[in-house]
Amino acid sequence: MNAELDALKGALDRQREHVLGVLEGLSEEDLRRPVLPSGWSCLALLRHLTLDVERFWFPGVIAGEQDVAGQLAAGAEAHWYVPEGTTIDEVFADYRAAIARADAVLAAAAPEQEPAAWPVEIWPTWQLPDVRHILIHVLTEVACHSGHLDAVRELIDGTTWLGGNPYAG
Repeated sequence: MNAELDALKGALDRQREHVLGVLEGLSEEDLRRPVLPSGWSCLALLRHLTLDVERFWFPGVIAGEQDVAGQLAAGAEAHWYVPEGTTIDEVFADYRAAIARADAVLAAAAPEQEPAAWPVEIWPTWQLPDVRHILIHVLTEVACHSGHLDAVRELIDGTTWLGGNPYAG
């Protein structure tokens, strides 16, 4: 990788750690229950990050791997739900495995490299031109969802990523 991608990936890694860290210590009940009116649970958001972010953008779009290239078009709404019988450990393991797979794609990529696949059926008039822009897009999405998880965690038990109340002296 080069310095630019290293810097962007470093920022992404910190957001990935944030996602896992803010969920640490939550009970199975808290991980599975919807907290906000939109109805997603922390575990469902982790599944979304696994399938629609880590798997879709890196192996799917950047590398063009056929097993994931059409994944989002196949029904992304389903990725916001955890299939019945799926354990918490499986959801977390899938996320970590998707990150490892994404990192392998990034290790072989260059910033100006064009995507190998693009879902024109989803976005016929919009396209990210290269790995650099895809990585910035993913970093933004993961950071946004990290913030969602921060808010939900604080509503569940008052914990923040910073630990305790960030405004207490």
